[in-house]
Amino acid sequence: MIIVLIIISVLIILFFIVYQKRKNQLLLSNIEQQQKFDEELIKTQQEIQEETLKHVGQELHDNIGQMLVLATMHINAASKVVKDEVKPKINNASDALKNTLEEVRALSKSLNSDVINNRGFEATVKNEVERLGKFGFIDSKMSIIGEKVNFENNKDEIILFRILQEFFSNTLKYAEAEHLSVSLNYQKEFLIISAQDDGSGFNLETAEKSSGLINMEKRAELLNADFQLESNIGKGTILRITYPYKTA
Repeated sequence: MIIVLIIISVLIILFFIVYQKRKNQLLLSNIEQQQKFDEELIKTQQEIQEETLKHVGQELHDNIGQMLVLATMHINAASKVVKDEVKPKINNASDALKNTLEEVRALSKSLNSDVINNRGFEATVKNEVERLGKFGFIDSKMSIIGEKVNFENNKDEIILFRILQEFFSNTLKYAEAEHLSVSLNYQKEFLIISAQDDGSGFNLETAEKSSGLINMEKRAELLNADFQLESNIGKGTILRITYPYKTA
């Protein structure tokens, strides 16, 4: 009886061990499948968003841009026939139209992924920083450290730029910042990207995560990049992304 009980106990233990092992394997498999599903969902959302932004960028450049060009031509023609006392106002309106046209063209380039691919990440970021400063949105500057490294995957350039673009947008909308600085630090295996504003800041622990912040984190995960966001009330916000040139 003792031997039988021992055998039964051993069998029960073995059964329990095998059961737990299979259960754990099933859980791990479900987790991996969920992660893959989430990644594919993010990629699909990213592709849809890029197509939408590309369409908007093309519409801004082709349609709105042409309308502004036509309006500028009419204003210039009108300035030749109006009285001298009215010409300063006409000239001011013409200058405003020209500035608007430049802004629309610069904005259309930042929305179009094809333009980003052609220009490259560094040139696109530089264009965006200059755009923000040129049109008086914020005092912005950019610094580059190290020798430029070309990305193996052009899509990574677009994703990284969209992360920065989201940070810039949040700075302009919410931070009430006066200064914005961006740095690209090319190292041997990593590109360290940092963006910092001197705005109002916020408490990361108590602040509700917006869709923009969540998108920034998820996009960084797609690239296996380290994403860090630091912010303190009254001391501004700092974004740091460490992007590996190679994932393997």
